[in-house]
Amino acid sequence: MFDNLSDRLSGALKNLTGKGKITEDNVKETLREVRMALLEADVALPVVKDFIAAVKTRAVGTEVGKALDPGQAFIKVVNDELVKAMGAENDALDLNAKPPVVILLAGLQGAGKTTSAGKLSHLLINREKKSVMVASADVYRPAAIKQLETVAGEVGATFFPSSTEQKPVDIAKNAIEEARKQFMDVIIIDTAGRLAVDEAMMSEISELQQTVEPTETLFVVDSMTGQDAANTAKAFNDALDLTGVILTKADGDARGGAALSIRQITGKPIKFIGMGEKLDQLEPFHPERVASRILGMGDVLSLIEEVERKVDKTKAEKVAKKIMKGKGFDLQDFREQLLQMSNMGGMAGLMDKLPGMGQIPEAAKQKVMNDKSTGRMVAMINSMTPKERARPELIKGSRKKRIANGSGTQIQDVNRMLKQFNQMQKMMKKMKGKGGMMKMMRSMQGMTPPGGGGMGGMPPFGRK
Repeated sequence: MFDNLSDRLSGALKNLTGKGKITEDNVKETLREVRMALLEADVALPVVKDFIAAVKTRAVGTEVGKALDPGQAFIKVVNDELVKAMGAENDALDLNAKPPVVILLAGLQGAGKTTSAGKLSHLLINREKKSVMVASADVYRPAAIKQLETVAGEVGATFFPSSTEQKPVDIAKNAIEEARKQFMDVIIIDTAGRLAVDEAMMSEISELQQTVEPTETLFVVDSMTGQDAANTAKAFNDALDLTGVILTKADGDARGGAALSIRQITGKPIKFIGMGEKLDQLEPFHPERVASRILGMGDVLSLIEEVERKVDKTKAEKVAKKIMKGKGFDLQDFREQLLQMSNMGGMAGLMDKLPGMGQIPEAAKQKVMNDKSTGRMVAMINSMTPKERARPELIKGSRKKRIANGSGTQIQDVNRMLKQFNQMQKMMKKMKGKGGMMKMMRSMQGMTPPGGGGMGGMPPFGRK
């Protein structure tokens, strides 16, 4: 996420780190680099101008000049201004209104509204413990209603049926009435998208909003459209009373222009950010955490929250206890670790949140973040017998060939996976007994991640 911007900003700020004195000249040079980084990231020009002016005012004042480490103080100023530009803090949904709370989704075609309706339902059901109904008022796209029905089934939301012969306003009114009858906490109404902002579309959705009076009207926008996302959001905000924005496809956005521009141009907060295609990959937008990631300082809070939500603690404790008792780490345990990792978005998703990732060379990052190999390794272990998983030393010539054939891989792949498993197994042995974790951590220092694996040298989840 926002890799290009992160690299450019980190490079620009690196020049000031460790300097004993911050002068107007070196601040001027650094700010020029920061300005270029933001413009290349497709941040809207008015936002860039305000940002640079605010940083300059604070940087040449006493705040930085009298600091013990002026370079670090300057980075803090940049961090603070990034946070301010994106909205200071997370702006949560208003779920305290009289139920059913009505959430209306608006946006252009292809922005991901229907998928976002499913993702938002998943979040509300699993994290907020709300009952959710979804309804489609998109009577123009033939597959829209069926798509929402499928998504609703996957996340456990109640689907309100509608048809293309009905009027959007009638669908919305009937859906809200049904949600009231079923004592639903929340109803999410998906609306039609268009290829561009047009008068007919705005008129229809404006009438819809006035009729149903939603508690939340969220604009769904593709983050990869950069500052155009902010300009489109402004056009919608001029026609509708938006309460917030859902920024989709941020995992594929290397620039970050939309995230940095939307709040200032529309005055509306980004409430959620889509971080992947899976229906559980919608996160509340925390400006301070995103700023930290942009500056290469990671997002440990989000990582901890993700571990809490997605790791099967029972399985993790079982593996940890087994290792601590000296019973060994076998291929079945290794498989569980790979699946836990995959469930959390793979190694790429984890490493994106770890501090200092910006300092690791791209080649080394790609080596450990090859998440496709995780699936291949799981397929290899699935092709083994229970006996082979428990006793990997049995896996010789003919067995390797059978495993490769069963998993659609090559014998070299099986050898590579077994080598990586052996490295992991050696590490786990170091955890046995008193002071085991410290011994293991010492052995990891300076160690390069194993080729193509995706596991690196991580201990089982659930152990601290």
